[in-house]
Amino acid sequence: MPDPKPFGVQPLDAIVFLKNKLRVPTERWNSIWQDMHGAAFMVAGAQKAALLEDFHNAVTSALENGSTLAKFREDFDQIVAKHGWDYNGTRNWRSKIIYQTNMSMARSAGRWAAIQRVKEHRPYIMYDAVNDARTRPQHKAWDNLVLPVDHPFWETHYPPNGWNCRCDALSMSEHDLKKRGLKVSEDPKIIMEDREVKRGEQSATIRVPQGIHSGFAYNPGIAGFGYGSQQRALAKFGNTDRFYEVFTPWDQPNPEPKLAKLAKK
Repeated sequence: MPDPKPFGVQPLDAIVFLKNKLRVPTERWNSIWQDMHGAAFMVAGAQKAALLEDFHNAVTSALENGSTLAKFREDFDQIVAKHGWDYNGTRNWRSKIIYQTNMSMARSAGRWAAIQRVKEHRPYIMYDAVNDARTRPQHKAWDNLVLPVDHPFWETHYPPNGWNCRCDALSMSEHDLKKRGLKVSEDPKIIMEDREVKRGEQSATIRVPQGIHSGFAYNPGIAGFGYGSQQRALAKFGNTDRFYEVFTPWDQPNPEPKLAKLAKK
């Protein structure tokens, strides 16, 4: 299989988003939760400061230079060898998750910042799904959905909406809508699901919008640029692993999503 195309050199907003993250040692992927990832850089199982720093520098460099997954895997191998890191999963799977998740979240946050700057003249967002055999059914259903930039839908459904999600969000003007034959959509019907999420021997039941993977029901742009709950908490409590655990579903089971009022319709 040919090496996937690089994400490309990204706009400054995406780079700033990734660079400004605080490094947080964690045991598992869900040691911190949802929009807290907008302020925290973590790699599940990476608990040493030097190891986490090397991974942070590697993914930031990949974003700045538009490096391919193959190039990142070279860095991954060097970091693992340097620190003797014993990680879960295969080398190819683990390196892809670290690379792809960080690249897509940074791009998403950077795109949100740009959308906010031009929303006076481009006041809408259109959900853009890839629409091929790999596209998730619910994501395909959201394709061409058009809503105002500040609609609450985008607080929890702004892509990516799951692992390896390839969906995008496009800034739209009135002229763009007319050109595409589109109009502003009605409020989408949101169906909430109860899901059990485990962390070691602990488990918690969370409510997640249908079609979104657990842990992805947040907007990385809002979280990363000062509007998420984690920013307020950071200012009050500082950056410690203990702080992040306080705000996970294991301490706050059934966190109420911001779209509850739409889900009740």
